[in-house]
Formats: sequence, structure tokens, C-alpha cells
Amino acid sequence: MRALSGIQSSGKLHVGNYFGMIKPALELQEKGETFYFIANYHALTSVTEAEALRASTRDVALDYLACGLDPERTALYRQSDIPEIHELAWLLSVVTPMGLLERCHSYKDKLAKGIPANHGLFAYPVLMAADILAVQADVVPVGQDQKQHVEVTRDIAVKFNQKFGETFKIPEPLIRESVAVVPGLDGQKMSKSYNNTIELFAPQAETRKAIMRIVTDSKTVAEPKDPAACNIFKLYSLFAPEQEREAMAARYRAGGLGYGEVKKALYEHFRTYFEPFRQRRMEYQNDPERVEQILQRGAARAREELRKTLKAARRAVGLD
Repeated sequence: MRALSGIQSSGKLHVGNYFGMIKPALELQEKGETFYFIANYHALTSVTEAEALRASTRDVALDYLACGLDPERTALYRQSDIPEIHELAWLLSVVTPMGLLERCHSYKDKLAKGIPANHGLFAYPVLMAADILAVQADVVPVGQDQKQHVEVTRDIAVKFNQKFGETFKIPEPLIRESVAVVPGLDGQKMSKSYNNTIELFAPQAETRKAIMRIVTDSKTVAEPKDPAACNIFKLYSLFAPEQEREAMAARYRAGGLGYGEVKKALYEHFRTYFEPFRQRRMEYQNDPERVEQILQRGAARAREELRKTLKAARRAVGLD
């Protein structure tokens, strides 16, 4: 089995990124070939300052490694180190219907949020399809909000294969349904676009402050509460062992539990969970040459696969 996924270098990674993509992606290291990339071309749809993009790209590499990516098992690379990806994206674009892109939830959602429309934002799913199909991935670990992009990739691959002959493997999305959507501080899905995130490696004081800002309803301490309807409890459940989750849920239903107490418990679990990752991140941060070597090796491995795919696609359309 071959897996591929990527994360935009458009800001600090957060809890939603970790549970929605990074954790399930890293678990696949034990099961087959894995290719994970830093989507800095994609990030250009929202990042317009060069140094901010460079810094964010470095941060994503450090975060991947801190969270447990094994560079001996996984090809980790920058999207921009594979420039041929754009030729493949063009070959895919000639079979991609406009209506398919116009129906993409991510595009419509960003427009509704006031993000200016541009071709990069509109054509984002085609470049994503090229990323996935370039290495002939079997599965793509993604969050629920990215599932449609994998479905679009499948549609594009099928259309190409039907028109030019069997060229691309049809990938499957891999979603951890239990954490399909991680709630943000305001109750919407956690997203950098909505500025409602809990960063993985922010200073401890900032993390605690963010958690204490999670929006709740107006129920008093004495009132019984529904844990299933509480965003704090949903986040708490990502970190706490089952026995502790059940005990906390029982306290919710019984009444006498304040949201502030749950927020403090969430923070302690968060801090304990990510402390080993924080230490590992510091080690990599202090050795930038090692990180660069890892990225270059990963790019060489990914480029090897992409060239095979691109050669087959060029031959299929008559460009050989």
C-alpha cells in the first residue's frame, strides 16, 4: 500500500491538522510506502509574503518530524522541490470540467468568508490531484473537510483514463471518522482560515490562554450538561483515556461541573501529550542541516516516482 498526503505551509499547524491528518498519516508508516509533502505551492493562494512562506515551510517540516515522522521510512519533501508537478497538473486540467471545480466546497466556503477569488484558489483541486496521482497513491489520509478533494482527484483520474487509456491508479480517502472534524475555539471546524486554532507548539502560556477562550453556552455550574454538545469535551476526548472520558461525561450529566474546570483539564492533557514532541522538535530545530538533508532525500524519492508517472501521461496524450 502506498499513501500520500500533504499540509499547506500557510501558518502554524494545529490540533485539527494533527488528529485529522498527521496522526493517521504517520500510523501508515508501519503499513507500506508513505509520501508526505509540504504544500508550499498551494500556500501561495493565501500567503503573500516570501519570508512568511519560508518560515512556515520550515515549521511544517519541523512539526512533521516532531510528531514522529521517520525519514528512513517516509519521503518528506517540499512541493516546490518537484517543479514537474505543474506539467502533470496541466495534463489533468485538460480533462477537468469547470463544473467539477465550481462545486468544490472549499472554494465556495472561502469565497463566503471573503477570501478573494483567483485562479490558484479555483484550480487548487487540480494541483492537489497531480500531487496525489504523481506517486500513484493507493490511499490519502485526510480530514473530513478535504474528502471532496480526493473525490475530485478520483473523478479527474477516471476521466483521463477513459480519454487516453489506463494511466493513473484511483486513490481512496482514508478518514478517521471519530475525529472527522475537530472543533475550533468558536465551534466551527478548526482552521487557520478561521483563526480559531490551538497550535501544536505555541508557548505554553499562549496555549492555555487559547483553550480558556473556547466558546461555551450559558449554563451555570449547577446545571446538568450534555457532553456530546460541548466543544471542550470533544477536544478533551481526543487526549483523555477512556476511563477519564467516561468519568468526565458522568460529571457533565450530573451537574456541578463548570466549563472552566474542564478547560483546565484539557490543557493539562494537551501539555502532557505534546511534551515529548516539543522536545524532539527542539532537537531538529537546532540541526537545520539535518532537516534539509531529509527534505532533499524525500524530494529525490518522490521525483523518481513522478517522472515515471509523467512519462506515462505524456505518452498517453501524445507528447512523447
